Amino acid sequence: MNANGTKNGHKPASWRTQRRFGMQKGQVTKYRPFPQIELPDRQWPTRVIDRAPIWCSVDLRDGNQALAIPMSVEQKVEMFQLLVELGFKEIEVGFPAASQIEFDFLRRLVEDELIPDDVTVQVLVQARDHLIRRTFEALQGVQRAIVHIYNSTSELQRRVVFNATRQEVIDIAVRGVKLIKSLVPTLPETDIQLQYSPESFSSTEIDYALEICEAVVDVWQPTPQNKIILNLPVTVEVATANVHADQIEWFCRHLRERESVIISLHTHNDRGTGVAATEMGLLGGADRVEGTLFGNGERTGNVDIVTLALNMYTQGVDPQLDFSDINRVRASYERCTRMKVHERHPYAGDLVFTAFSGSHQDAINKGMNAQDPAPGALWEVPYLPIDPKDVGRTYEAIIRINAQSGKGGVAYVLETKYGVTMPKTMQIEFGKIINDIADAEGEELSPTEIYQAFKQTYLQSHRPFKLESFRTETHLEQGRDQAVTCIAKLAVDGGIHEVTADGNGPIDAFMRALKEELVPDFDLVTYAEHSLGFGSEAEAMAYIQIQTPSGATFFGAGTDTNIDLASIKALLSGLNRAFQSQRSALEMVVK
Repeated sequence: MNANGTKNGHKPASWRTQRRFGMQKGQVTKYRPFPQIELPDRQWPTRVIDRAPIWCSVDLRDGNQALAIPMSVEQKVEMFQLLVELGFKEIEVGFPAASQIEFDFLRRLVEDELIPDDVTVQVLVQARDHLIRRTFEALQGVQRAIVHIYNSTSELQRRVVFNATRQEVIDIAVRGVKLIKSLVPTLPETDIQLQYSPESFSSTEIDYALEICEAVVDVWQPTPQNKIILNLPVTVEVATANVHADQIEWFCRHLRERESVIISLHTHNDRGTGVAATEMGLLGGADRVEGTLFGNGERTGNVDIVTLALNMYTQGVDPQLDFSDINRVRASYERCTRMKVHERHPYAGDLVFTAFSGSHQDAINKGMNAQDPAPGALWEVPYLPIDPKDVGRTYEAIIRINAQSGKGGVAYVLETKYGVTMPKTMQIEFGKIINDIADAEGEELSPTEIYQAFKQTYLQSHRPFKLESFRTETHLEQGRDQAVTCIAKLAVDGGIHEVTADGNGPIDAFMRALKEELVPDFDLVTYAEHSLGFGSEAEAMAYIQIQTPSGATFFGAGTDTNIDLASIKALLSGLNRAFQSQRSALEMVVK
């Protein structure tokens, strides 16, 4: 070993280069399961969430400090105003003692009178004297404030970071709370509420977390009318969500003066269960939730309040937050944070109300048709736990078409976007046509492309027969109520043919005329029609399915303001498609 601590002239490897990469196989000794909470008579599994908690947004503090480029004051103002519009009554506006921009932002809110009378701002501060005093300077002129003081309490932090005993950590918290209490009279016009967080609560011995919180309560001396907030953060998720519920229930059941305390949750998402842990924490007895829009926050993020609130809404609980225009909320969030909301993000992602699978599309289509349209009617649509319109989304995006899609999805797009309501058997026929197109292109098809394919397949099928004119004459005949004579002119392979025949209606007469003069034989299998709009000038859409002598069936469609003409066009459309598809097999030749 030489004088600079190296051996044989080599520097000691750093912890980074000493690490061996790769997961352990077989017996995993590198990690150990989190200890369970002794709570054999736990009550939370039988409870339900039946009311909204107190919400506190920490987007402007916890969310902001997690950004690669923190928000400017102007962006913070925009975010603050968005949070107010959404209905937040408690908003953590930052850590004013940590930086000048944080301090200036709070002063901007005060001086520009941007804080509504019913909104309480929350400020975060470590349990350090000079930071607490600076925080009180920033609060000058605030009507209502929560001073949120914290220090870390877990065994790992005490041992590795602070090298402090249990009592020394308690002393830090108590000393900070005493200073805050002494400074409250310096802001006589400000209603101040204390919030204490034993940071890393999730990893702290549960009895010790209770001990330090009760020491803080003893100093502050809250009452049922002037409660203290004890915020119990899952600073790092270290266990399953049920363990968090046990921690919260155990804490609530053992806490002295529970009636004078608001129990608050602040859950991060390291295990991907932040929402579940928070929901279970509420079942465990918590009163309040801190979180961010779309889960922005350090590492894997904070709990997502959008998801939490809308989860409650889908269970019939008013969340007391308004996400009726989720697209605007997302746009503001992305603009201010420079973060993107994932396409599959619950409720807000571009694709969360979208089905590509054929079976899903068919079920959604049937569910939408069966849904009671009355306001407030029970929502019951397969695969859609929430009505997209409740959050400002449109039905256009629910079903999108690619090679995996089926008839139901194609039918839904045509009906909701263009008012085209195909018969069920026609949906099968056209669904296969769209699948073939999507397969060939290898891409998703837009509604416009789908409708264009519908028009080209059915409405623009004019060969070999194209209708040039059509009229009918109605007359009485002996033994019949009435008869219809049709006179039609058709362009057929460059020539004009006039056909005429009698029948019991325009379609029957036209079929007879075609069979007598142009084609040998075919049968009409199904007929359907509907309006494409309202009023006397609205177009009608007619659908006709024909069967050829070989047994093959083909659909045709036609539109016109005259329903008889729409039906005649639909019949010719079906014949043209049959003729083009199976000319020799059909034995259909122009006479």
